[in-house]
Amino acid sequence: MHVGLVIYGDLETLTGGYVYDRRLVEHLRRAADRVSIVSLPWRSYRRHLGDNLSPEVGRRLVDLGADVVLEDELNHPSLLAANRALAGAAGTPIVSIVHHLRSSEPWPPLLRLVYRTIERAYLHSVDGFVFNSQATRRAVEHLAGRTKPSVLAAPGGDRLGPGPSPDAVRARATQPGPLRILFLGSLIARKGLHVLLESLTALPSGAWSLEVIGDTTRDPEYTARIRRQISTLALHGSVSLQGAMADQQLSDALRRSQVLAVPSAHEGFGIAYLEAMGFGLPVLASASGGASEIVTEGETGFLIRPGDSHALAGRLYTLSRDRVRLAELSLAAQQLALARPRWADSMESIRQFLVRLSPTGAAAPALSIAVGGVR
Repeated sequence: MHVGLVIYGDLETLTGGYVYDRRLVEHLRRAADRVSIVSLPWRSYRRHLGDNLSPEVGRRLVDLGADVVLEDELNHPSLLAANRALAGAAGTPIVSIVHHLRSSEPWPPLLRLVYRTIERAYLHSVDGFVFNSQATRRAVEHLAGRTKPSVLAAPGGDRLGPGPSPDAVRARATQPGPLRILFLGSLIARKGLHVLLESLTALPSGAWSLEVIGDTTRDPEYTARIRRQISTLALHGSVSLQGAMADQQLSDALRRSQVLAVPSAHEGFGIAYLEAMGFGLPVLASASGGASEIVTEGETGFLIRPGDSHALAGRLYTLSRDRVRLAELSLAAQQLALARPRWADSMESIRQFLVRLSPTGAAAPALSIAVGGVR
């Protein structure tokens, strides 16, 4: 099977969505499928829409001669005209990998309407979907209807290898000293680092430390805002901005941390949440999106309403003072993560879905597959 994959930029980009796409490409190639990457340049949303004024993108997709074309939904503004060209010239099935909808993020009402209109048109232009969570599936069905084939393939949590033993998790949680908090995610406003920093000002001095791991170049203005916030709040001695890390460094950071806090405005799933849980970290996660499918409130972590720094501060204060509770949540988080499907299982479910949609497979117009143990 020959699969084309459309992405922005570099497949090696260190974000959860690109981890998902990369794992899928690796799985397909191990199965002896041919995968051709079509990389479009990163630009502004408005300039991405401008791609539809040129036949170039559509011509690139047609010239692939692929059996199936996969598109990361992030690329939707660039692909409206290209998908019409591909459907008209080749009739190639087009499948969108939807990590989360742009229109699910908090935007001013008029801008959100614009994004919803463009995304709806894009979703109508494809033939099937890959979803990472039930929440993402519901968002797409609400916006565009539920008449197309789909597969639900939740991310795995085994990418970084085995975490610490339960005994090591318990010992780490009960160590005295400041609560070691980890933030893991690109420095963009949606991830909510500014909310986390605001919440930490309500905690006693010396009760916590924060390690921030994530790309600082995605949004230079936001990164500058974060640096100013740290300076204004006099948090230099307790906050460490580390930048992006390779897998081994990230694994080491997860081993030394005690809790993950990423209070995003919205997450379609939240791979960082699941990977942290695999290392025995309870998670303070976004209540908007798919995190509730892996984080059980009060058992493996806490779900925080977007922007609620007061609630976030209260949860962190509790965990800093009650290390027995922290240990209980840590062990429960790891146990749940270990029970989740592995990457290989989820990626194989996608491959089988693509085989069925390809011209040589047995297409099933009403096909809907779910893999991922979503509750």
